[in-house]
Amino acid sequence: MDVVILGRIGYDLYSEEPHVPLPEVRRFSRYLGGSSANMAVGLSRLGARAGIVSCLGDDSLSRFLTTFLQKENVETSHVQTAPGFVPSLCLTEVSPPDRFPQVFYRHDAVDTRLDVTDADLDYVASGSMFVTNGTSLCASPSRESAFRALERAKTAGCKVVLDVDYRSMSWRKPEEAGLAVRLALPFVDILIGNQLELKLVAGVDDLDAATAKLQAAGVPMLVSKLGELGTRVITPGDSVYLPPYSVEVCTTIGAGDGFASGFLYAMLKGLPVAECLHYGNATAAIVVSRLSCSEAMPVLSEVEEMMRQQRKA
Repeated sequence: MDVVILGRIGYDLYSEEPHVPLPEVRRFSRYLGGSSANMAVGLSRLGARAGIVSCLGDDSLSRFLTTFLQKENVETSHVQTAPGFVPSLCLTEVSPPDRFPQVFYRHDAVDTRLDVTDADLDYVASGSMFVTNGTSLCASPSRESAFRALERAKTAGCKVVLDVDYRSMSWRKPEEAGLAVRLALPFVDILIGNQLELKLVAGVDDLDAATAKLQAAGVPMLVSKLGELGTRVITPGDSVYLPPYSVEVCTTIGAGDGFASGFLYAMLKGLPVAECLHYGNATAAIVVSRLSCSEAMPVLSEVEEMMRQQRKA
C-alpha cells in the first residue's frame, strides 16, 4: 500500500442552483465528502494505491459512500460499521466566484466512533505514508484511535502526514483543537494547514511567529496553504513558495484536499519539494474549476497537462 488514510467519510449535498442563497435552495446533488475520503479518492485517481481506515453506519447513505470509494479503487476493508450512527452531512451553497457558505451536521457523527483494532494498526503500518487529520482528534474513541495510529505509523517508519482540517462545529473551543494537534506533533513528518490553522496549532496570532514556533517544536516540514496567494513549504533552513495556478473558479470547496492529494502524490514519487508544489497547485486548480470535492479530483494526465499549460503562460 502506498498510503493509508485515517479519518472521516462524509455525505455532501451541493446546490444545483447557482447564486441562490442556501435557505432558498430546493435542488441538491449528492457526493462523497470528508477531507480524508476526498484525499483518498484524489490520490487513487492520480495512481497511488490508497486505503482508508474509518467508520460508517449501516444506513443507505453509508452504503453509497462505501460503494463510491470502492469504485474509485480505494481499499475499504478497514472501514468499520457502527449501527445506529450516521455520516456527517454538509450542505453547500454555490455562488461563484467567492461565496460558498456551508452548513455542517456532525452531532455524534459516525466517524467519531472509530475504535481501531490491532489489525487496523497493522494496516496503517503497511503503507509508505500515513495520513490523518485534526478532525479525527475531536472526540472519543476516534481521538485515541488516531493517536494510536500515529504512534504505530511513526514506529513503522511511515512518512506521517497530519492535515489540521479545523472544523469549528467539531470542537467546544478553538484552543482545544490547537492543543489536540500540538500533542500529535512528535509523530508528524509533514504538517499541512492554512494560515488560520497553523496559527491555531501554534497558539499565536501571527503566521511568521506560528511558523517559527512549529519549527522550534521539531516539525520537519510545514506546508502552508495561503489561499489566493499560493502555497509555501518550510523545512529547516529552506522555504519554497509557488503562486497559485490561474483558472476560472466554480467552487473553492475542496481546494485544500485537491492540493494535498497532488502534493502528497508527488512526495510519494520522491520528487523535489518545488515540483511537489506544482502537482499540488495544479490538482487544486482543477478541483476549483469543477463542482464538488471527490468527483472533481483529476487523473494524472489532467494534472500534468495543467502543469504544462501554466508553465507556458
